Amino acid sequence: MTGDPYTPQSGDENLRIDHYDLTLDYKVSTNRLSGTAVLHGHAVAATRALSLDLTGLRASRVRLGAAAAEFRQSDRKLRISLPQALAPGAPFSVTIAYAGAPRPRRSRWGTIGWEELEDGVIVASQPTGAPTWFPCNDLPSDKATYALTFTTESAYTVVAGGATSSSTRGGKTTWTFRRDVPTPTYLATVQIGRYVSRPVALGGVQGELHYPRALESRVQADFADLPAMMTVFEEAFGPYPLPDYRVVVTEDELEIPLEAQGVGIFGSNHADGAGGSERLVAHELAHQWFGNSVGLSSWRDIWLNEGFACYAEWIWSEHSGGPSAHEKALTHYGRLAVLAQDIVIDEPGPDLMFDDRIYKRGALALHAVRMAVGDEIFFRILHEWTARFRWSTATTADYVALVEEVAALPLAGLLRAWVHEPELPAFPVVAA
Repeated sequence: MTGDPYTPQSGDENLRIDHYDLTLDYKVSTNRLSGTAVLHGHAVAATRALSLDLTGLRASRVRLGAAAAEFRQSDRKLRISLPQALAPGAPFSVTIAYAGAPRPRRSRWGTIGWEELEDGVIVASQPTGAPTWFPCNDLPSDKATYALTFTTESAYTVVAGGATSSSTRGGKTTWTFRRDVPTPTYLATVQIGRYVSRPVALGGVQGELHYPRALESRVQADFADLPAMMTVFEEAFGPYPLPDYRVVVTEDELEIPLEAQGVGIFGSNHADGAGGSERLVAHELAHQWFGNSVGLSSWRDIWLNEGFACYAEWIWSEHSGGPSAHEKALTHYGRLAVLAQDIVIDEPGPDLMFDDRIYKRGALALHAVRMAVGDEIFFRILHEWTARFRWSTATTADYVALVEEVAALPLAGLLRAWVHEPELPAFPVVAA
């Protein structure tokens, strides 16, 4: 059964995965990955097969429970036959041994997934890159917990999200990670490089910076505001939803920073030592609330990730001595006004789902609500949003309903103009 309409060849809505247990061995010098994935899940609808996503890697053995299972594999899918149909709600456990030379997959959004760096690896899975390194049900709505055991050469640091430990033997280090909160496949990650690791104080949150030694002074300067950002965002959005936040800065340059569950990934070009990427640092941190904790039911609602994270940039600006959110809104409204008005941000279509207009107009939609209800109610809405949908998924309709509930005002028409109509509305003003 097809999954998300924006990524119709990914995922199977008949299934839900509850937990991934991944045991992986990787050799950086030859880009050789071998692993075993154990997936515990349940059927949502009656099904005679498990259809999983896996690309660029080959499965060699599959077991259902303790029994060998028949399977066949195409370039995108691993289809596992069931001896008898699973009824709705019935659990299953499948073990898959697989190996290969992982590589990014080509998509309409560019190459995504597992990618070799000059000396290491970056995983950038949004939206459909996760199957380049493990078999999965690649839907944004299918959240699971994770255990990852990852072995590679000891010269490299491995970074992923969650509780961490490591042990070294014979020139190899085995890293273990555990993520006990529901996480979609595109936010599962592993980052590999010759990094130094430094703690950063983030209140009660375990903070770490990982970067090449040669970038130390630049990284320390450019991420010095992380503790203050955490304080501002917890006040604005509610408690940080995880026990940890790790930042990786690669030696390579990256086109854009990336978010993963509990991890922000930046290129060396984002650490100039002069704060040139300050707004991006804020943006990626904000995704831990918006997108990573409160997740997407479907890709059409990506503005709920990106518009909220963009507005977080404006909130940080007004709390750190820069332009106010209102000034930022005016600036970006002027830029949007001269662009084509042919996009509906809560239904942009797959080709435009990462268009910058989604980010900025989404942020302006939030600013319109703020202007209509005032700061006290606006930030109460944000707190309620992150609390009510914590570790769950939500839709645009959920947000509209919550705004009207908390504000006790009929604001659906206001939001409809911003998120469901292509024409840019008038700039938001303070309600009389």
